[in-house]
Amino acid sequence: MLGSTGIITAAALDVIVGDPPTWPHLVRFMGRAIEGCERLARRYFPGPNRLRWAGGLIVLVVAGGFAAATWGLMALATWLWPPWGWLAGVVVAFQCLSAGQLWREVDRTARALREGRIKLARRRLAMIVGRDVDHLDNEGIRRALVETLAENLNDAVVAPLFYLALGGPAAAVAYKAVNTMDSMLGYRDQRYRHLGMVPARVDDVAGWIPARLTALLIIASCPLLGLNPAGAWRSTVNHHGDHHSPNAGWPEAAAAGALDIRLGGPGSYHGRLVDKPWINPGGRAALDGDVSAAGRLLVITSLLATLAAVVGAWPLWGWL
Repeated sequence: MLGSTGIITAAALDVIVGDPPTWPHLVRFMGRAIEGCERLARRYFPGPNRLRWAGGLIVLVVAGGFAAATWGLMALATWLWPPWGWLAGVVVAFQCLSAGQLWREVDRTARALREGRIKLARRRLAMIVGRDVDHLDNEGIRRALVETLAENLNDAVVAPLFYLALGGPAAAVAYKAVNTMDSMLGYRDQRYRHLGMVPARVDDVAGWIPARLTALLIIASCPLLGLNPAGAWRSTVNHHGDHHSPNAGWPEAAAAGALDIRLGGPGSYHGRLVDKPWINPGGRAALDGDVSAAGRLLVITSLLATLAAVVGAWPLWGWL
């Protein structure tokens, strides 16, 4: 397991190192494993019902396999020399976190937009969101940036920290695998409706508590940034359900209310227009300053989440 010092070290490494594209990374290995499992599933499990079963098997194989490998790696390293076990846990844990890299990618995109290079901003945005970006205007890009910051506060920060504090690196890796499966397979289109059903539902369950904690942490961060905690609370209570995901609407609604902007709305995904409702519909259009404020919200909320994980891990796993 990994104690409080390990969590602090992992969070610091995430901020300092992030996810350099040329470095090997746990999530990339997960992605390759999921792609391989998908190819096998489509070859050997034809038909809707069999694809649903295959989706469940993919969850067991990928999430269970990576979690077991993490536990085995740490156990072996600890047997060889206990500090190596701790170090292995820290390296795995920091690769489950993405606050630092998320902030960098959003900042690069926002900077291109401020400089008037909208085509470059669209290209950079396409690397971090799932929607079609070719026809987004400036406001649409800003809105997408704030939405991805808010949603990934749960997926890439609070949820991994929650499972890291609760069950150590193996639990955090299992969550990360499930979340990666959802991002790759959990679509509602014809291709993934059956294969992705179980991964999407498992991700919904795994993210249920962290998503609500994320909204509370966003609200708690507002007074530290001069934002609107009352507006964040009202938007969370009234508009968290205005999202197709049972979890993503919580942090997005909190962020929208904190910044007094509207998020969501119609968007194009894989060439298909999706008429989504507005989140915090009484808010104004997003401005450049709102993206910067959302970045600061990411930083403070991540710090509060790390502090909560440290406090939660200490009685379970100790200081180291």
